[in-house]
Amino acid sequence: MGSLYRPKYRDKNGVYLSKGSLRYTFCDTYWMKYRANGRLIRESTGTTKLGEAKKILARRMGAAAEGRPILPRADKVKIYQLAEDLVNEYKANQRPSLDRLEYSLKHLLPYFGECRAVQVTPADVNAYIAMRQEGEATNGTINRELGGLKRMYSLAVASGKLSHTPKIPRLREDNVRTGFFEWEQFQAVHRHLPAYIQPVVTFAYITGWRVQSEILPLTWKQIDFKVGTVRLEPGTTKNREGRTFIMTPMLRATLEQQRTHTEALQREQGQIIPWVFHREGEPIRGFRRSWKTACKKAGQPGRILHDFRRTAVRNLERAGVPRSTAMKMVGHKTEAIYRRYAIVDEAMMREGAEKLARYESGNGLENLGKLAEQGKVLGKVTVNPGLASKNLPPN
Repeated sequence: MGSLYRPKYRDKNGVYLSKGSLRYTFCDTYWMKYRANGRLIRESTGTTKLGEAKKILARRMGAAAEGRPILPRADKVKIYQLAEDLVNEYKANQRPSLDRLEYSLKHLLPYFGECRAVQVTPADVNAYIAMRQEGEATNGTINRELGGLKRMYSLAVASGKLSHTPKIPRLREDNVRTGFFEWEQFQAVHRHLPAYIQPVVTFAYITGWRVQSEILPLTWKQIDFKVGTVRLEPGTTKNREGRTFIMTPMLRATLEQQRTHTEALQREQGQIIPWVFHREGEPIRGFRRSWKTACKKAGQPGRILHDFRRTAVRNLERAGVPRSTAMKMVGHKTEAIYRRYAIVDEAMMREGAEKLARYESGNGLENLGKLAEQGKVLGKVTVNPGLASKNLPPN
């Protein structure tokens, strides 16, 4: 059974006043209490009308009797609660982008955390965007944060906590990838890096794999020197698919040298080191400061580790590796994404022009331009500019 009641006000000392006091009063809003799964639940109906309060109580008791989940009122749900649900969903599904989500929440929660979810409007989102832009955040960064906010609402709607998702705008991004390393540039940065980081960036230069989520966590059980492969297990990559990279001579030399160093360190420390790349036996969590310093000293300021991913794609294109094979090697699931990384630089365009010139020379087309004199196009139709708008006979 359930019941309705109106709580009493308290005085400033937290003591209920006597019935004879003029200040003794009840709350205008009706509250309800009922049992669900053996637990007594008390919550506000949110209404001052007895009839509406009775209907709300009946719905709650009906849900409890049928074993349906008792969800909080939509107007009581706050953004920080939705964020907790989103983090739990990421952990349950072992999403590799959990770190990126947590970074986004560091900006979202101070702004939206205590807001009631149903009260967030597009105007509020636009105000957040303006605030982040004033902080010099890029459109891509802001979109990742808004994507997390939108995902919170989607999960809340799916679970029945909310009935709708507010319109969350998306900013325009420049998706053209524009950074890559020439061999000399790579060597210059490589020389200024600490010794324990040098094999990491060599691996990244050759494979184009993601440094933070795919290279640094590598263990020796993923390296097969006999077969000559490095593999990533399904579920450990961004697209959740496994991946295998066949060792090139430079990659094999890098890994063999790293293995020799690791074995010597294991004998010295008397313990097993499972990681391929490490710092005196401890896993490498990151090296942002060392990377920034090395790039500055090498005369390549502003370079990012993701440039290695673009570099590997470009090198595969230069080598003439079939696109489907290159996509598997680097880890691009769709050709649309791959094309964003397949940067055509001046050297590649010059090589293409040279190939075209050889083709023209071999087929006697070097004097092709002379055939188009005085409006004649390959000797077919002479076009008078004054008749351009009239129907012409077919070629």
